[in-house]
Amino acid sequence: MTSRIRTIAMGLPALLVLGGCGQQDRITYEVHIQPLLETHCVECHLPGGAGAEASGFQVVSYDTLMKGTKFGPVVVPGDALSSSLYRLLAGEVDQSIRMPHGKDPLAPEQVALVETWIEQGAPER
Repeated sequence: MTSRIRTIAMGLPALLVLGGCGQQDRITYEVHIQPLLETHCVECHLPGGAGAEASGFQVVSYDTLMKGTKFGPVVVPGDALSSSLYRLLAGEVDQSIRMPHGKDPLAPEQVALVETWIEQGAPER
């Protein structure tokens, strides 16, 4: 491969990524994620709930969500694949621990919303 072709080929992915910057809506906990968690997760992950008792994980506020479980954080801002919240909701774990537990999985667009929020740095507002 010539030097010029190699330079173009190596720069193409960066151009594609940069070309999309600014076109994606900003996702926030307050506007997008909190309502989703209230609908699908809060019944188990509130103080005294089965999920909170088992894991220490509560979704009653941004702070409790970001605190994570008794084992550590579930959201790694900027890195959805390292965030157990995303992996549990996306079904990228053993099905016995997929969330929401014992319910229908979230719709693909809801999982994508959580993924985008985390990738955008998991902002509160």
